[in-house]
Amino acid sequence: MTQQELLSIKQRFGIIGTSPLLNRGIEIAVQVARTDLSVLITGESGVGKEHFPKIIHAFSRRKHGAYFAVNCGAIPEGTIDSELFGHEKGAFTDAKNEHKGYFEIADGGTLFLDEVGELPLQTQVRLLRVLETGEYLRMGSSQVRKTNVRVVAATNLNMRQAIDDGRFREDLYYRLNTVEIRVPALRERKEDIPLLFRKFAVDFCNKYQMPPLSLNDEATRLLQESYWRGNIRQLKNMAEQIAVIEMDHQINAETLRKYLPKGENQQSIVLRAPQQESGGKDYSHEIGILYNMVMQNKKDLEELKELLSSGRRETGIPEYSDPGTPTITIQHQDTSSRKPIEAEDVESSLRIEDAEIDRIKRALEVAGGNRKVAADKLDISERTLYRKIKEYGL
Repeated sequence: MTQQELLSIKQRFGIIGTSPLLNRGIEIAVQVARTDLSVLITGESGVGKEHFPKIIHAFSRRKHGAYFAVNCGAIPEGTIDSELFGHEKGAFTDAKNEHKGYFEIADGGTLFLDEVGELPLQTQVRLLRVLETGEYLRMGSSQVRKTNVRVVAATNLNMRQAIDDGRFREDLYYRLNTVEIRVPALRERKEDIPLLFRKFAVDFCNKYQMPPLSLNDEATRLLQESYWRGNIRQLKNMAEQIAVIEMDHQINAETLRKYLPKGENQQSIVLRAPQQESGGKDYSHEIGILYNMVMQNKKDLEELKELLSSGRRETGIPEYSDPGTPTITIQHQDTSSRKPIEAEDVESSLRIEDAEIDRIKRALEVAGGNRKVAADKLDISERTLYRKIKEYGL
């Protein structure tokens, strides 16, 4: 397909963009239109899947036949069978007249089933029969009817996951998915985002009689870096808001950020220190708890060393060191048999004591010298604080 032909199709169906992924989807739609194969269009919500069934219908032999689009997710479960296949008079309480379904009135044309993944399982069985044999039954009727309808379906679901969860029939999936057209998400076609925004901005400024919108380079980069969870629908909604609300239509990145959901710009997520994140919240209580846990572990280790040391002295059991495990050096009262203390143990002990001293000093400063308040902040008793002050000469 030539670039001129592609451009003509885009203009005809209101498609904007130059992305290779988008172009490939259009080429497949035109190529498969000449056949009667079932087509499944996949892609996230808001990417513009609804354009492709229209392309398929327009370039098919059925272009002079009827074209109907049915949103399967918008029709209540109790009436979906009636809407698709019709019903006879008296088939259910409110069936006062016979009703033709879409498969009957679209005979010879194209039926677009949007959100096909939302169909109830019982309706899926009926749909599979139509696709395989062209036959169906109206509700409340035993008469088999025939139809010649080209079905194009679309979904934003992960169909493999829906099959694994038992929400969608695997045989129906393969019957619908004879040919798949995947419509790319907006973040996969970044080069098209400024073009789309500009088109939407012009449309809305004309509609509401507002001055034209323009983006500076930084704002354009921000548009392209954003995640766009709602895809084209979200971009269009934002363009309309800016066109109506902003008085200054020279849009910069700072203005643009006001209209992006929090966290939408993936490149602008910054990790902040707890004080900045909390607006100056005092974390002294939490730090005190953590400090006490460290000191308790230190105390437990010292008690374990003392227990081992006294046990060996009483029983005469020699010290044992497994070559495969870390060595614990125990200090005996008998200095002649004392083993040297490892440098790492001394350094670690000093670091803990320095942290403890610093913590006590800061608590006293915050409390203005009030030892009771400082003890509360440290989450220790006042007596323990007195002992620590005396021990460290504070």
